[in-house]
Amino acid sequence: MSILQLSSSSLSSSTILSISPRKSLSSPKSSRIVRCSVEGTIVTERKVSATTEPLLLRAVKGEVVDRPPVWLMRQAGRYMKSYQTLCEKYPSFRDRSENADLVVEISLQPWKVFKPDGVILFSDILTPLSGMNIPFDIVKGKGPIIFNPPQSAADVDQVREFIPEESVPYVGEALKRLRTEVGNEAAVLGFVGAPFTLSSYVIEGGSSKNFTQIKRLAFSQPKVLHALLQKFTTSMITYIRYQADSGAQAVQIFDSWATELSPVDFEEFSLPYLKQIVEAVKQTHPNLPLILYASGSGGLLERLARTGVDVVSLDWTVDMAEGRDRLGRNIAVQGNVDPGVLFGSKEFITSRIHDTVKKAGREKHILNLGHGIKVGTPEENVAHFFEVAQGIRY
Repeated sequence: MSILQLSSSSLSSSTILSISPRKSLSSPKSSRIVRCSVEGTIVTERKVSATTEPLLLRAVKGEVVDRPPVWLMRQAGRYMKSYQTLCEKYPSFRDRSENADLVVEISLQPWKVFKPDGVILFSDILTPLSGMNIPFDIVKGKGPIIFNPPQSAADVDQVREFIPEESVPYVGEALKRLRTEVGNEAAVLGFVGAPFTLSSYVIEGGSSKNFTQIKRLAFSQPKVLHALLQKFTTSMITYIRYQADSGAQAVQIFDSWATELSPVDFEEFSLPYLKQIVEAVKQTHPNLPLILYASGSGGLLERLARTGVDVVSLDWTVDMAEGRDRLGRNIAVQGNVDPGVLFGSKEFITSRIHDTVKKAGREKHILNLGHGIKVGTPEENVAHFFEVAQGIRY
């Protein structure tokens, strides 16, 4: 069996990564021999014991693992032929994401082919809106459309708090079935939108480039925006708990648009609500890992860590080593390969994976992209990404 080893001088702590072929991963429960060498000399041989807990959860806790867990954000659908075929039969995104059978089928498409260490629920951060009396749709080629964007205190008063058992029972059913299907071979991931990002979509009436509507509200009628942010905060606390009780073993919070705020405005309109979510969820689910992702977050990293989440997901504009230094070693990191790398050669993809893992170090790292996978990404390159990632040995 051939083993590719990186030179110790290129790695932090002089630790050699051994990259073994993927076929050696015959079973997630099998024992493996891990050789750790310092300055080229083997000093210990350690057997990693079998465990029933998924690799991703153990890595987040800081336990000794033999490789970084790996999954891809937006991993279901955008590049797989099997998903495109299903879209031809069910052209409406909401039809696909609000039917438990289809949610399970789509969530498992990458799992059946690539065996990622995280299987994320196929859904959308806007899924709760209908249950909050905010009519919306997701239109192919246009994205989300909010039909009656709230503009006043009276409009915000009409927004209801979210009761997931009544509004999205298919989410709970899908998560239960995913846990049964995946077992503990991977962690089942749920996700929610953060209050500011949800409010941005709602106030803007959909996606936005300039965010003028929500900033106009924030800076001219802050009390109205704070009222909406609080409703989303309370609702997302409930939704995270519901997902966890239904089978999610970790939950990612997407605050994609919070980085449109200046640091001082982030501290008023996003940070307090993220803290409130984390504190409330930890009261009832203290062992549930919470992951926070915000696109373009380089200017806010230290503030993201102050939310109290277990994992900060870095986008690709932040150097992984610098991000780790800024966040501190007590917090886990996720990411952060540029999604565009997957359009490159296999040699280039391999190089970038090695670079990211080297800079992240061997503790508390989840290998991922720095953003969701792009439409048109070659499926064979995704396969190569997972093959290399799953062959890594610390």
